Order: sequence, then C-alpha cells, then structure tokens
Amino acid sequence: MEDTGAASFGQILSALGDGIVWGIQNILMAFANIAYAVSHPQLWLDWSDKEAIMRFVYFGGSVEFFFAAFTIFLIVTAIGLWKNSVLWAVVRVLEGMANTIGRFFAWAGLLMVLQQIIIVFMQRIFTRPDIVFGFGIPLQFDISWYAEELKLYNALIVALCATYAFVQGSHVRVDLVYSAVSYRTRKIIDMCGSIFFMMPMAVMVWLYGWYFMWRHLIVPKPSASDTLERLLLKSKALRWNVETIGFSPNGFTAYFIFKILLVAFAGLVFLHAIAFFYRSYLELKEGPESEGKYLDRDSLGEGEEAFEGTH
Repeated sequence: MEDTGAASFGQILSALGDGIVWGIQNILMAFANIAYAVSHPQLWLDWSDKEAIMRFVYFGGSVEFFFAAFTIFLIVTAIGLWKNSVLWAVVRVLEGMANTIGRFFAWAGLLMVLQQIIIVFMQRIFTRPDIVFGFGIPLQFDISWYAEELKLYNALIVALCATYAFVQGSHVRVDLVYSAVSYRTRKIIDMCGSIFFMMPMAVMVWLYGWYFMWRHLIVPKPSASDTLERLLLKSKALRWNVETIGFSPNGFTAYFIFKILLVAFAGLVFLHAIAFFYRSYLELKEGPESEGKYLDRDSLGEGEEAFEGTH
C-alpha cells in the first residue's frame, strides 16, 4: 500500500514537472513564433491564398497563439513592475477601448426600440407583410425578418458593451465579504478574480467560439482536433459557405454574425481582465488615493450622483 501511494505521489510530481517544462518550452518558443508571424504576414493574412485562411483558422485557436499572448502579457507585466507608468498607459488604452466600443454599440438599444415601433406600425396600422427601404433596387424583407433581427441588437449590446459596463461599474455584484474587508484585501480579491476567473473564462469561450464561428463560414468545416497539416490539406477544397439559414422561412438570415460576436466578446473580456488586473495591482501599490485614477466613467449630470453606478 505504501509503495503504491509513493508511486502515485511520484507520478503526480513527475506530471507536474513535465507540465512546468512544457509551459516554459512554449513560452520560449513564443518569441520565435511571434517573430515569424510578424515577419511573414502573407502566410496568414493573404486570404487570396486558401492555405493562409487555414493557417489563420488553426493558429487563432492554437496553443501557439495562447502562449504568444501569454508571453506578451508577461513581458508587459515585467516592464510595468519596473516602471508603473507603462501599466497605467496599458490600463488607460484598454479601458478607453472598452468605453469607446461600448458607447458606440449602446446605441443599438435605441435602434432596437425604433425598429420595434416601425414593425408594430407596419403590422397593425398599415397591415403590410414587409418593409421596403431605398430607391431603384430597394432593400425589401418580410416583417418577420426585421422582428428576428431585433435579437442582433441585443447581441451587440451584450457582447460589445459588457466590458464597457464593467468599467462603468454597472454590473450587478453579489457582495458577501467584499465590502466588509480592508482596502488592501479588496484589491487582492480583484487581482485574483481577474487572473483565476475572468481570463480562464474568456479563454474557454474563445476556444469554443473560434471553431464554432469558422464552421459556419467555410467548408470543409475545421475542427479543434485538426492538426495544421490536416487543415492545409482541407484548404485544397476550401470555399466560403457563410451561414444564411434562418429559423423561419422568412426570418433573419445572418446568424453567423452571432458567432463572430461571441469571439469578439471573449477577446474584449480577456483584454479587460488584463486592464483590471493591472489597475488592481497599481491601486494596491499606490494606496487608496489612487483608487479610480484615470477612470473615465459616464455621469448623469450634476445632482444625479446618487444614481450613478446603479443604472
């Protein structure tokens, strides 16, 4: 029994050691992979070449891409630990990007309301089965197409405004211990949350969504289990096959956009997890007086402070 236990413990240590070595090897290889990708952009960005498309598909969800991003994160973090102004610059850029994208696509909510009003008027007052826009060659779709398209506006808000809402402090929190602990403990909780929850969740959604998206854009359909060599073989028969099938005969026909939005959501969350980690670290290091430093939050106007952060 003791020998079996010792062997099992030894196997665990061996597996752990192999995992650490594998991780270090991939981090070291990331430098060469990044340099090669930057110096040979035509191999994955020249989409007139079918093999370039398959390389893009493969590397977008590959171990190599993950460690390239992870290595860049480690380099920026190391530089930022030496010079905090670098981390503040990264925070401002990433939070600014989240705010800019979120503020723009938040207008989809207004478009959704206006389109719903038009649909009701066309159905109930004008009793029209379709809506026509334009002159000459008009844009004409059935009412049900526009009704189903309302889901796209919801998807735009959810996928592209999530990090904006996070920056604005508009997410609902289930606070059991956070408000009762010290400032330093709160910042440590924020750092751990970004590293152990936000980043892994974003990576998992990205890995699932990446191939889910491409399977609705091209054929032969790529798979996460395909090697690069197999995908390059598939590229000989590659053609675009963008999904245009609706759930109803005259319904919305661009559901492939939802797959693209899923990938965009994962990428934005991952980037903002980095910004949140850096902000939490910097606020921890610089003290309570730095809390909210460079934070660009929307205001409802003078006298509305009590409602801000709750809308």
